[in-house]
Amino acid sequence: MNPNRARWAVLIIFAVHGSVTGSFASRLPWIADHVGVTSGQLGFALVMPAIGALCAMQFSAKLVQLMGGRLATQVLISAWCATLALPAFAPNLVVLSVMMLFAGACAGTADMAMNAEGVAVEGLLGRPIMSSLHGGWSVGGFLAGGLGALLAHRAIDARLHFTAVAVFLIIVGVTAGSFLPAGRKVPVGEKSGPAFSLPRGPVLIIGLVGFAAVFAEASSADWSALYLVQVLDAGEGAGALAYAFFAGAMTIARFVGDAVVRRFGAVRTTQVAGAVGTVGGVLVVVSWTPVVAMAGFVLIGVGIATVVPLAFSAAGHSTTDSVSSTNAIAGVATVAYGAGLAAPGIVGGIANVSSLTVSFGVVTVLVLIVALSAKALKPADKVSRSKPEPVLEPAIPSL
Repeated sequence: MNPNRARWAVLIIFAVHGSVTGSFASRLPWIADHVGVTSGQLGFALVMPAIGALCAMQFSAKLVQLMGGRLATQVLISAWCATLALPAFAPNLVVLSVMMLFAGACAGTADMAMNAEGVAVEGLLGRPIMSSLHGGWSVGGFLAGGLGALLAHRAIDARLHFTAVAVFLIIVGVTAGSFLPAGRKVPVGEKSGPAFSLPRGPVLIIGLVGFAAVFAEASSADWSALYLVQVLDAGEGAGALAYAFFAGAMTIARFVGDAVVRRFGAVRTTQVAGAVGTVGGVLVVVSWTPVVAMAGFVLIGVGIATVVPLAFSAAGHSTTDSVSSTNAIAGVATVAYGAGLAAPGIVGGIANVSSLTVSFGVVTVLVLIVALSAKALKPADKVSRSKPEPVLEPAIPSL
C-alpha cells in the first residue's frame, strides 16, 4: 500500500463527510418550509443529530474492530451520505426528527472510523496529518454549502439536489476508501475491549482537552454573529463576517497546523495556540468595537484549530495496540463531541441569567485550560519520532 495515496484517500473521505453537512445546512430554509415547521420546531429537530451521534459513538469502536478500518469507513461514510436525502422527504416534524437522529448516528460512527483511519495513515507516514485532514472537512463543507446556495438561488428542489449529491458522494467515498489501510479485524468472540467506548485515565484527560476545544469552537460558530449584533449593536452583515472570519481562520490554521506540529511538537504547539486563543477570548470579552471582536474571534479560531485533531492523534498513539487505539479514539470522540451538544445551550443559558459577555468569559477560561493542559497531548508527538512500517495487504483492496 502506498502511504501517500492513503493520505490523499483519507483526506477525500474527510471532505466527503464535511460535504454532507454543508449540503444539508445550505437547504435548511427549504426543509423548514417543506415540512412546515417553525424555527423553534426546527431547532428541536436539529438537536437530534447530536444526540444520535453521541449515542452511536459508544458502539463505533466495536464496528470498526469487527469490520476492519477500511470496510467500516466505506460502509459508514456511505450510510452518512445516504442519510442526506432523507430530511427532504420528511412529511412532518416527528419523521424529520427520527431521520435526523438516525443521520446523526451515521455521522458520528463515520466520523470515528475516518479519524481512526487518519491516525493509522499518520503512523504509516511517520508525520502529523490530522490537522490538515480536519481542514479538508471544512473545505468540503464550504464547497458543498456554496453549491447548495447556488441551487437554492435557482430554486432547484432539495429532493433532487440531496439525492444527486448523496449518490455522487457515496461513489467518491467508496472509491477513496479502497485506498485506505485495511486494518486488523477482531474475530467475533476475541476480546476487543469494553462494549462502551468510555475513556479512562490519560485518555479521559485527552478527551476533556478536546471537550474544551470543541466547546469553544461550537460557541464561537453559533454565537459570534449574535455577539456582534446584540452586544456591540453591529449590523447583521458585520455579524456574518465575524463567523466567516472565525471559520476561515480555523480552516487556514488547520492546513498549516501539521507543519507547525512537525516543527515544534504537539505540546508546545497547543500551549502557544491556546495562549493565542485565550488572548482572542479576552479581546472578545473587552471589545468596544466590532472590529476588535472580529479580531478576537479570528484568534480563537487560530488557537483551537489544531487541538481536536491533536486530541484524536494523541488518543490513537497513546497505545501500540490497534484495538486499544480504536477504543481510545472512540472514547475521545464521545467526550469531545459531547461539547458540541452542550455548548450552544450552556452559552445561551449563561447569557439569559447574565450576558453573552459573561458567556464568552467562560469560553475564554476553557481555552486557557486547553493551553495549561497541553501536556496531555504528548502522545501525539510519537508519530513524528516513528518510522513508517510496511503494511501487508491484499494486492486488490476489498470493498
